[in-house]
Amino acid sequence: MKIPVKRLLVPTQSGDGQKKEPHYIAYTDWGDPQNPHVVICVHGLTRNCRDFDYLARVLESDCRVICVDVVGRGQSDWLEHAHDYDYYPLYLSDAMSLVAHIQSQYDKGITLEWVGISMGGLIGMILAIQPNVLVPIKKLVLSDIGPLIPAVALRRIADYVGKDPRFDSFEAFKNYMKAISVSFGPLTEEQWNHMAIHSAHQYEDGSYGFRYDPRIAISFKEHEIQDIYLWEQWDQLKVPTLVLRGMQSDVLTIETAAQMQARGAKAKVVELPGVGHAPMIMDDQQIQIVRDFILN
Repeated sequence: MKIPVKRLLVPTQSGDGQKKEPHYIAYTDWGDPQNPHVVICVHGLTRNCRDFDYLARVLESDCRVICVDVVGRGQSDWLEHAHDYDYYPLYLSDAMSLVAHIQSQYDKGITLEWVGISMGGLIGMILAIQPNVLVPIKKLVLSDIGPLIPAVALRRIADYVGKDPRFDSFEAFKNYMKAISVSFGPLTEEQWNHMAIHSAHQYEDGSYGFRYDPRIAISFKEHEIQDIYLWEQWDQLKVPTLVLRGMQSDVLTIETAAQMQARGAKAKVVELPGVGHAPMIMDDQQIQIVRDFILN
């Protein structure tokens, strides 16, 4: 089934104080557009909104599901200036613009819930603690991310992000994508193929590469890689929160997950065997866990 992709023009927040041209972010829109129960889904660092097709198909009978391509990824615009990818308020600004756009389509207030994988979870966490937001997040789902991100995991990610490899065939591209994404867990061949189709860009010379701006890796290149601490933000979080943790994850450790249950949102943590970073919420078990949390 072909899913229409919508585009929203949003301002470009910049850390250098310069006025920048606005950019488009792309998103898919599932379910009844009049349903006030809205779930926004946001992907991981190099991924795209089509990772959520499986979840959205299950949720769309009960919710309106908006799955967004973060700027520089998928079908969203690439930023003109690479350093703007390193300005984290940009991602929060884009998220707030999207929420305001969706709310503007209703005569009454919407109920908003957020599902974020890795980076998408961090964006949701920061959005959920903003004061005086137009639409507060009622429930938050975080897939394998938390307020402590170890440097060792960041170094592993830095080894492949932004290298922009090219491949002679789609199969070669897919095999490489599978190799660097093995920590996603035991996906089916159909699911790997779906991910590869929506991750690949074919160039004029016939070669295949990733559908994201390799300059998103600038944070890894410009800064010394060290542990990221967001406990101050986590301790402000009070909304009901579900955390999916891959039991083999190097990003969300078992010690951090335990503290997330005791501090801040006092999250519900579900451990998933055979999975590392990050659970992709594609298989029936993970989808059911998320669906039960959102609908109950």
